[in-house]
Amino acid sequence: MDERLQFVARRLAGEAMAELCREFGISRKTGYKIFDRYQNVACRGSLTGAAVRTATPTNFLSRSRTTS
Repeated sequence: MDERLQFVARRLAGEAMAELCREFGISRKTGYKIFDRYQNVACRGSLTGAAVRTATPTNFLSRSRTTS
């Protein structure tokens, strides 16, 4: 599963934004941006549309994350 979708799914499940951002290695500002984009796109009914792909940086979450 795409890391952004994992991030959003876990946020929707109730995990704290700060903890998720730490685990994924992103800033809270970026975390909120991802989540807000998901909410905007979800209203239109597509998570895989071209607008989403072009709106996000190509290197976003491309680093492998470490789990503790």
